[in-house]
This record gives sequence, structure tokens and C-alpha cells, in this order.
Amino acid sequence: MTILVTGILLGGTYALIALGLTLQYGVARIMNLSNGETLVAACFAAWLLFTAGGINPLWGLLIIAPLGFIANGAIYLGLLRPLVRRASSQGMLEVDSILATFGLLFLFQGLMHLAFGGAYFNYQFLAVPFDFLGGSYALNRVTAFFAAVIIALALYLFLYRTRIGTAVRAVAVDPDAARLVAIDVGRIAAFAFALGGAITASGGVLLSTFYTFNASMGAVFVMKALIIVIMGGVGDVRGAAIAALILGVMETLVASLIDPGLTLAATYGLFIVILLFRPQGLFGGAKG
Repeated sequence: MTILVTGILLGGTYALIALGLTLQYGVARIMNLSNGETLVAACFAAWLLFTAGGINPLWGLLIIAPLGFIANGAIYLGLLRPLVRRASSQGMLEVDSILATFGLLFLFQGLMHLAFGGAYFNYQFLAVPFDFLGGSYALNRVTAFFAAVIIALALYLFLYRTRIGTAVRAVAVDPDAARLVAIDVGRIAAFAFALGGAITASGGVLLSTFYTFNASMGAVFVMKALIIVIMGGVGDVRGAAIAALILGVMETLVASLIDPGLTLAATYGLFIVILLFRPQGLFGGAKG
């Protein structure tokens, strides 16, 4: 039971990171390989606010998430929208965007190395035990999980209960059909990319409350997010949330029962299995 609960707590944070990439790839059709650097930048921002300003990271979300929205919106409008306009096919756009964001990954990683070096960082926030169902868990992990659930539910309600959310889902399903009902696909794509950045930044803030991080870890987390997106079905926010919980439980099982050093190998193994036998994702086709 302890392993299961720990895995679910970890999966909740993974869900936010993957939901950000789901919006960017599933709606804007941009495979953003620099998404992990948004996560890392948010970790450092939360660390700075907490250590230098004494600001609770949960309150820091109100600062960092909007900054993530603005920064990713600027990246889309300044760098990626010209690629979208010149692309003659979806395949060309995917290749161009992968190359562009791959370059951004190293640019942002280099800037963070310049600012913070290669050291590992953490801070003490709610680092006390919390007893639940006969097990003891770190209160910061429990708090991060419930904050992630609240953010994910807010995103779900936005997508399924508002006109803009409906437009976002329509573009995710079929951009050409969305144009026929007077949806500005370009504007919605830019909005979804920026919103994805804000969601990823929120995940970074929550992750920083219990995870030791450094400037180089973004690539690992973007790969985990990609695995979750593919597992859940591209563009399906509900599938991404469920897939994140599955990945969190699997990693915890491997770390607890086999060897912590094999968690990344198990993650990539799962990725290969999904690509071979279920490339549309475990929940592919479930978008609504």
C-alpha cells in the first residue's frame, strides 16, 4: 500500500508536467523539447522566492505560472509561429519545431548553468511526516499532489465547460474542421502553447518542494512527459492524467522492489513497448 500511495503522489506531479506538453503538442502541434527547461526554470524560481523572499511556493504559483504563460507565449509568437506559417505539411512542421526546440533546450540549459552552475538544489518546505493508511509520507509530497489535483481539475473544467476550452479541444481534434466553424486556429494554438507552459511551470514549482533539482534535468522530464502523452493519447488531457499516475506507480515499484537506478531504464522500456504495440496510446481515440 505504501508503494502504491507513494507512486500516486509522484504521478500527480508528473500529470501537470505532461498536461503542459499535451496542450503544446496536441493542440499547437509543436513537439516542444524545451518544455523540460520550463520545468527547471520554475524549480529555480520557486527556490529563489522561498530562500530569498520567504515566499511559500504555493503562493509562488501565482507569480511563476503567469510568467510561464508569458514566456511560452513569447517563444511561440517569436520563434515557432513563423515555422507554422511556412510549413507546407504537418510533417515539415514537426521536423522544424523539433529542431528549433531542441536548440532552445540547450540554450536555456546553458543559461541556467551560467546562472546556477551544475550543483543540486533543494529547500525545506513541509518536510515533516504525514501518516495515512498505516504509512508515513512526506507532507510536501502530499501537499504537492493535492495542489496538482486542484490545478488539473481547474484545467479540465476550463476545457470542458467554457467556450474557449471547447475551441481548444476542437483544434486538437481537427484544425481544418475548426476553421469551418470560425475558430481562429492560429490564436488558439498560441494560447494553448502558452497555457501548456503555465501548467508545466506549475508542475515545476510543486516538484521543487520535495525533489532535488539541477540545471541539467530538463531533458529527463521532457522524455517522461512525452511517454505520458503518447501513453495517454496525444491531445487527451484525461488520458495524460491517468498515464501519469501509471508511470508514477511503475517508477516507485521499480525503485522500491528492484533498484532505484533502473527507474529511467524502466521508463524508456515502457516507451518502447507502447510505440511498438499501442502507438495511438492506451487511451487514444478517447478525446471528447
